Amino acid sequence: MKLSICIPVFNFDVNELIDDLQNQIDSENLDVEIILIDDASSHEFVNINKNLETKVSQFIFLEKNIGRSKIRNLFLKYTNSEYLLFLDCDGKVINENFIKTYFDFISKQNPDVIFGGRKVSESEPDSAFGLRWKFATERENLPVSQRLKAPYLDFQTNNFVVKKSVLEDVPFDEKIMQYGYEDLVFSKDLQDHQVKIDHIDNPIFNNDVESNAIFLSKADQSAKSLAQLINNDKNFERVSQIRLAKAYLLMKKTGIIFIYKLIYKILKSQIEKKLLTGKASLKVLDFYKLGQLIGYMNKN
Repeated sequence: MKLSICIPVFNFDVNELIDDLQNQIDSENLDVEIILIDDASSHEFVNINKNLETKVSQFIFLEKNIGRSKIRNLFLKYTNSEYLLFLDCDGKVINENFIKTYFDFISKQNPDVIFGGRKVSESEPDSAFGLRWKFATERENLPVSQRLKAPYLDFQTNNFVVKKSVLEDVPFDEKIMQYGYEDLVFSKDLQDHQVKIDHIDNPIFNNDVESNAIFLSKADQSAKSLAQLINNDKNFERVSQIRLAKAYLLMKKTGIIFIYKLIYKILKSQIEKKLLTGKASLKVLDFYKLGQLIGYMNKN
């Protein structure tokens, strides 16, 4: 059996991540290769990472950014491995047996998909970076016992293994170009194809600290992506499990979208200011994302 570690790279220094992974591969003499695809990073980061061409099996540099979904599917072109381990480029290895843990599980279970989990610092950062940290700790960093209760809803793409044949049959939806919900759409497609997702305790540390402004911008992008998904999913089957989409569809059914839109228009600037402090609750973030979603839906 062979495993390919597939890492899409965009504007991030991945030297430490690659060194840590390669050390584990060498120490355990594992049949593993590392493949990197750079999604049209700036010249600064291309230069920072270019030395890795001699350290990994393949390093492909794209001239044009193709997005989070399409780049994952592109790895199929460059690997013949039975299994692919996808990692985000801002991840940090915190388990000295990280790769072997996946290897052992694959050998024993012959799974289709495995999600290992994620972690962030237990210490709360400066308030200027608090919003992303709060979202991670309350919504993303879930223990295995909790993830197993909703294996498809609590799946993420920052750290997962997929059988190559499964990804060939159920690829990422390449219509999703912007940030947001490509993981939940992928997991819903897996569920529809009756592909099981196993969850284990093998997390990656989220090594990229985002400011509140950057995370709020991404929240806006995710609302825009969700609007496009809803418009493309006329029967609402693929978005039916997304909480924000469910809230929107319920409001549309009950006819109170107009009222919500008026209230949001009045409060929007105050909400944004509160979110940018990093001290707002995630309910305020949900209110913001729903307001943005309604706005994008009304534009279509």
